Amino acid sequence: IFEVLYQAFPRGLDPRIGTVILSGLAKKRALDVSLLVLSWLKTNDSEVNNYHYSSIIDACAKTGAWITAVQLLNKMVESAVQMNAVSFNSVISACEKGGKWGNALHVFSVMAQSEVDANTITFSAAISACEKC
Repeated sequence: IFEVLYQAFPRGLDPRIGTVILSGLAKKRALDVSLLVLSWLKTNDSEVNNYHYSSIIDACAKTGAWITAVQLLNKMVESAVQMNAVSFNSVISACEKGGKWGNALHVFSVMAQSEVDANTITFSAAISACEKC
């Protein structure tokens, strides 16, 4: 995949195109490929933003890869990428699908500490996670 990306985008990738690519991969539940694209973006000094991370975390939620979702949320913090409701909601949903209600509630509390406003999707995902305990 790196070779294809290097050939298609020899000067790096516009962040908006990166978002489109990663969103499309999330819809296809192509988590492994999404992670490769993220790695490529980072190694090519392309801008990596919350839309990129949120798209990949969405792929995690769709596949129940809750550990990877939590790790990506942590990487957002380490990389000083602004977290938003979409990223938190997707991590909570991934934890819910993985049957990890405690982790879902922990992410919910981190969201509150991060001063990111919860919304209907947040509460729905947290409630859904608790229903499985």
